[in-house]
Amino acid sequence: MKIAVASLLAGSAAAFAPAQQGVAKTSLDAMPERMWDKMVDKTERSASMPFLPRPINLDGSYVGDVGFDPFYLSSIPKNFMREAELKHGRVCMLAWTGWLAADGAFGPVPFRFPAAVYHDVPSSYEAHDIMVAQGSLGFMLFAIGFIEFCTSAVLVEVSKGESDREAGDFKLDPLQFLKGKSKEEIDTMKLKELQNGRAAMLAFSGVVTQAALGGTEFPYLVPYPNVADITW
Repeated sequence: MKIAVASLLAGSAAAFAPAQQGVAKTSLDAMPERMWDKMVDKTERSASMPFLPRPINLDGSYVGDVGFDPFYLSSIPKNFMREAELKHGRVCMLAWTGWLAADGAFGPVPFRFPAAVYHDVPSSYEAHDIMVAQGSLGFMLFAIGFIEFCTSAVLVEVSKGESDREAGDFKLDPLQFLKGKSKEEIDTMKLKELQNGRAAMLAFSGVVTQAALGGTEFPYLVPYPNVADITW
């Protein structure tokens, strides 16, 4: 009987005893490493956004690197974000030029295919829906899809580590702009392309927005109503 009572008292005392510190320490040690620590260099500040730490991959080695990456997209491996930036920039340079040329911004006559179905389109903004209904964009979709399919092969090789190809480099230089140039001169040409591409992305977005708001003709000024006719 005395042994049973002693056992019960010992068990009750153990229930109120403090937990061992070793368990808490082991739990803290088991916490995973934060992805943030791999994305930033905490010892330096971003050159363009000094209130943020420097993205770890923006160390000045990229052409056009000004340290601007508030979402730290440069942490995505294989240079996929630089590939995307260059592709979007190139597409927008073509798109902005084509949009304005079709609206007659570069001369007295709009630059369009020689057929009534194209010349009767009121503006570039309305061309998409009209060409979808007419069927021309179906061929364009096929052509662009074919190009994307062919060029994606090298991206698969890069993702597998089978190629060290530089982002955006398709060995396409028909006018020989880079032939016989030094590395500094090549980097200057790459910087010009990158900066023009960035400007074109902003410019094309602006043109489309202005056209959607009603400014469908070059220079795409939105026709605001007369101030005297506005009821306040």
